[in-house]
Amino acid sequence: MTDRVDILENARLVLPDRVETGWLAVVDGRIAEIGTGRAPERGLDCAGDTIIPGLIELHTDHLESHYAPRPGVRWHPLGAVLAYDAQIAASGITTVFDSLRAGTDPDGSGLGTELELLAAALAEARGADLFRAEHRTHLRCEIPSTDVVETVRAFAGRYAIGLLSLMDHTPGQRQFRDVAKYYVYAGRGGRSLEEIKLSTERKMRDGHALNAVNRPALVALARELGIPLASHDDTTLADVALSRDESVAIAEFPTTLEAAEASHAAGITVMMGAPNLIRGGSHSGNVAAQTLAEAGYLSILSSDYVPASLLMAAFGLPERVPGIALPDAIATVTANPARATGLTDRGRLEPALRADLVRVRLARGVPVVRQVWRAGTRVV
Repeated sequence: MTDRVDILENARLVLPDRVETGWLAVVDGRIAEIGTGRAPERGLDCAGDTIIPGLIELHTDHLESHYAPRPGVRWHPLGAVLAYDAQIAASGITTVFDSLRAGTDPDGSGLGTELELLAAALAEARGADLFRAEHRTHLRCEIPSTDVVETVRAFAGRYAIGLLSLMDHTPGQRQFRDVAKYYVYAGRGGRSLEEIKLSTERKMRDGHALNAVNRPALVALARELGIPLASHDDTTLADVALSRDESVAIAEFPTTLEAAEASHAAGITVMMGAPNLIRGGSHSGNVAAQTLAEAGYLSILSSDYVPASLLMAAFGLPERVPGIALPDAIATVTANPARATGLTDRGRLEPALRADLVRVRLARGVPVVRQVWRAGTRVV
């Protein structure tokens, strides 16, 4: 793709601390200059549309829905990866951390066994320069798995890992404190209630012992390799204390207000799902993202299972929480995730940073992606 941008003019620019009407110049894939009023020379007339930095997505399960669109169905890996990338870019996301699951589930559910196949397809597309967005890896480690540590160690020997999350979906704690709700969740794959109950008993029996061994090993490996850590579904103050001691950088979807508050106080960046914010609450019955935003604990939004939700949530946040200005709302999907993962070259409209840009128009209050540029080259 060679459609490069030089000047965007007549635009509403969402800067780190304010919103200005003006123009933005790009040279060699980076923002060269930003000005207010009329541009010094003609460029692309944005007709008053809003320009924001490219979105940065840290946690999306959506690759799985392209690769496994129905229970028992597997799509062509490269085809799935490219369709997923197109949807990501069309949602305004220019940097995405592809969520890949590590660790085999004891009942055979999930895609942990197909980690290498998906990683190879991502590497093939990246090597052939087929991607619109920049793809990095978020390895989601299912701690109560017998093979998770060896799987992660082997994976790290072949592929770069940009974020490693510590997950424990053992029924009876964290996200699935209510075992009855876990039965409903586990039943989505078409298994019988009897099968689910037997699997649940096994998971509850073995989960604690596996966690005690695997979690410290994964933390040590992440430290050894310099990989940022996220802790998934922290619920209690004890969960947060453990995350603090492990130098976790991101609290990924804390399930209670007290866990979010304690994480924030400990300097752990709190991330919540954009669908949670848009829907007005958690589909699992956990704490609402809006509640955390109102309390001042929310720093990052993730699209989770709906890529388009990231932009909708960012633009909708000031309306839902009037104390949050648009620049701060946009930061939850740009500057803040960049900072949390050590990406210092993107996430803000500032000179010298990479020209990852999204042109947005509001249609009946819904933000619509009009154009997307990554490093100054148009990709949508």
